[in-house]
Amino acid sequence: MMRNKFDAQLVRLNDMLIEMGAQIETAIAMTVKALQEQDIQLAQQAVAFDDEIDQKEKDIEALCLKLLLQQQPVARDLRLISAALKMITDMERIGDQAADIATLAIKLSGASGANAHIPKMAVATAKMVTDSIDAFVKKDLDLAEAVIRGDEQVNALFRAVQRDLIVLLREDSEGGEQALNLLMVAKYFERIGDHAKNIAEWVVFSITGTHVSASTLDEG
Repeated sequence: MMRNKFDAQLVRLNDMLIEMGAQIETAIAMTVKALQEQDIQLAQQAVAFDDEIDQKEKDIEALCLKLLLQQQPVARDLRLISAALKMITDMERIGDQAADIATLAIKLSGASGANAHIPKMAVATAKMVTDSIDAFVKKDLDLAEAVIRGDEQVNALFRAVQRDLIVLLREDSEGGEQALNLLMVAKYFERIGDHAKNIAEWVVFSITGTHVSASTLDEG
């Protein structure tokens, strides 16, 4: 009877992780749209939405601790609960960084000029987040490993943004504030990619019991 209740709570944990994943996907979609369309109202909504993500993290953390204290989980269950605790930290930070980008979108609204690589970063990081969540839902090891490898593409785009903005500042020294804001947008997208990679690494751990990194995969 106790095990049945425990299993039901594990299912609930799984569902809550999927819900939080959907929340961060929504946050990124709102933020990217606000940035592209210079929509201040949508950007403000994206900033406010971060509170819901923070609350979901607290709810999942409370359930994880309850599961750990309720009975001694077997190794497989322990992996899932441990991975969940790590994943929600990264998910919450993705929510924070989406809100940070939305705040910068408000500052950038009305400004002329943009950077060609930032929309590509937005697409690449959003895909990493979606795929890391899908990998968890489907217990898909190959997809999780693809996310881990995909982080290098985002890093390369970030370096391209840096190079472009250095050139821009040389040509237009008065555009310093806008260049800095664009650089911060790119940096937040790069961090979102890092957190999506972390989520994928914990998905691999929850399936295999081994914590991998991009370097480990490259060696393999």
